[in-house]
Amino acid sequence: MASQIHILQTTFLSSIPKTKSSKLEPHSRKLTITASKFSNPFIAGRKLRAAVIGGGPAGSSAAEALATGGVETFLFERNPPSVAKPCGGAIPLCMLEEFSIPHELIDRQVTQMRIFSPSNIAVDFGKTLKSHEFIAMLRREVLDSFLRSRAQYKGANLITGLVTNLEVPVSQNEPYIIHYTANGSLRRTLAVDVVIGADGANSRVAKSINAGNYTCAIAFQERIKLPDEKMEYYENLAEMYVGNDVSPDFYAWVFPKSDHVAVGTGTVRLKQDIKVYQRGIRERVKPKIDGGKVIKVEAHPIPEHPRPIRVRGRVALVGDAAGYVTKCSGEGIYFAAKSGRMCGKAVVKASEGGERMINEGDLRREYLKEWDAKYINTFKVLDLLQRVFYGSNASREALVELCEDKYVQRMTFESYLYKKLAQGNRWDDVKMVMNTIGSLVKCNVVARKMESLVL
Repeated sequence: MASQIHILQTTFLSSIPKTKSSKLEPHSRKLTITASKFSNPFIAGRKLRAAVIGGGPAGSSAAEALATGGVETFLFERNPPSVAKPCGGAIPLCMLEEFSIPHELIDRQVTQMRIFSPSNIAVDFGKTLKSHEFIAMLRREVLDSFLRSRAQYKGANLITGLVTNLEVPVSQNEPYIIHYTANGSLRRTLAVDVVIGADGANSRVAKSINAGNYTCAIAFQERIKLPDEKMEYYENLAEMYVGNDVSPDFYAWVFPKSDHVAVGTGTVRLKQDIKVYQRGIRERVKPKIDGGKVIKVEAHPIPEHPRPIRVRGRVALVGDAAGYVTKCSGEGIYFAAKSGRMCGKAVVKASEGGERMINEGDLRREYLKEWDAKYINTFKVLDLLQRVFYGSNASREALVELCEDKYVQRMTFESYLYKKLAQGNRWDDVKMVMNTIGSLVKCNVVARKMESLVL
């Protein structure tokens, strides 16, 4: 959940200068991105052909934008729609309207949030929510299936198969060759002009274009079916837990679903101990989940920062493949769908509706530059907040203490629910910063005194 993640984001963002995408990708300084799209040649007798690898929110959103815009689109998904994706499943309110997500897909409308400190102090986080505001909880298998079906309805060709290799052309006029297996063993190939890699943290597309590596956290989650009376407790409540017992650098959660809860945790520093931390969160919530039955166990990597390379040639990376998951929260669904749609629209624009060939400069100008201008500072701020608040139990106690402040809650939810800079009061912002410093100092002093008593 991102509820505590956007604390102080407004203040920090206002003080950070705009970042040029070239600073993220040093090699891009060698490229000229000023060429007009009208210099690209027309494609005779057909439309631009694009392959999207991966049928999650990023890939499906990209495929929908491409197909709607007139590009011949092939969407590859290795799993059938019924296969579940391991994910917390929280999405912000703005995504429902922006991506036309039907309300019937929502399992729970969370209006109550509770965050627990290392010493198990609980703070109710959500007192400033308006009557129409909530955090939507859904299952990824449901959302992904809907988005794939919609992309297919809009004209994308859905291919159920595993992409095994992307053959990169040696000259700029040659196609990319996609090697894939269908029906378990049948080997096939497909030639395309453009490739969008939406195939997750372990992206084969990223490896094919030498996009570089990034640090990954590991998330572990159990879906637990509870007795009716205990499930009623989580009807519209989500919980977050922080502390060294549940994660050394992340948080643990209990998120309600349709007929069960998702209980999980994550870490980047001590991935080998992830099951130890899972036992820690189960112990913290033991009275609330006793009598429950584990119906599914899931684990998956979470990117910790954008890849060094996100565009190369006529290949672009989106979603987890590009590293678009925020620090602190592990929030990625909205940013996946948003990056996929932005990339798909960029291809449509640069190709004039699939009539012209595109090049790397087009992808950088129309997609990467636009994405970085809109979101890269948000990712930087959340990286900073993770380092400030998740470094020790003392700083986590300070975080929970801050969460009790109603101004902090209002600014947090406005930023999270609507994915835009919340309009705050400058004096209240100053007080928020001072309270943050005070809480951090106080909690660290208390921690040192406790340590001396133990010694």
